[in-house]
Amino acid sequence: MDDGDVITMSKRGQWVNRVVGGEELSQSFRSREEAEDAGRELAAVLGSRHVVVDTDETGVITDEDEES
Repeated sequence: MDDGDVITMSKRGQWVNRVVGGEELSQSFRSREEAEDAGRELAAVLGSRHVVVDTDETGVITDEDEES
């Protein structure tokens, strides 16, 4: 993947879009479909590729900073 490409992926139970070589976007999505649509639109605006990393959804949203 090249800098500027948009990656849609599952991260800690939510779907996110990330621009390669850029800051991670803070927007997250509850479903893969919503994230894919937004990622495709962002890639079109940036004139770059959109790549979806195929992962299984766990259905569990986790927060690594949260203490038990």
